[in-house]
Amino acid sequence: MGDFMARLRKADGMGARSLEFTILTAARSGEVRGAVRSEIDLDARLWVVPAGRMKGQKEHRKPLSKAAIQLLKSLTKIAGTEYVFPAPRMGMISDATMGAVLERMGVAAVPHGFRSTFRDWAAECTNYPGEMAEMALAHAVSDKVEAAYRRGDLYMKRAKMMEDWAKFCATPSTVKGVVVSLPVAAKG
Repeated sequence: MGDFMARLRKADGMGARSLEFTILTAARSGEVRGAVRSEIDLDARLWVVPAGRMKGQKEHRKPLSKAAIQLLKSLTKIAGTEYVFPAPRMGMISDATMGAVLERMGVAAVPHGFRSTFRDWAAECTNYPGEMAEMALAHAVSDKVEAAYRRGDLYMKRAKMMEDWAKFCATPSTVKGVVVSLPVAAKG
């Protein structure tokens, strides 16, 4: 992941920046494409995605890592649009924009797949509870009893998790593809 992110950060264009932000926030691409400046509080390191743009039709508070804030601060505000990641003609970037970045990079993946990467990282590389990763992904609780009793959103704990995710994304792989010859067993 770190090697890919290093390559992505060298890529030019709003599509590359929106894909980077999508990965850092584990957001759905549509949430990022529709993001407007008024939803983001840089000082509080908070992005509030309104219910109308969420798959589950419920407002979602997303904690922003230092890397996500740095990315946002690096963007030039373009007059005539409130979109954080505007298209060249000032509207919302298309749903194909991020995919095109991956294609140009020669990466056989889709933007939504990075949400799965985030979930795998949380499960396999951390001790964060699965429910916290599911909240970060804004997945609905399938258990109706649990959903009825869940009041909080683990925001502060998720902020730490997203910071750790950003660090993971920035860490180059230490494993290099080395082929090792194994001795062939003699036939007996």
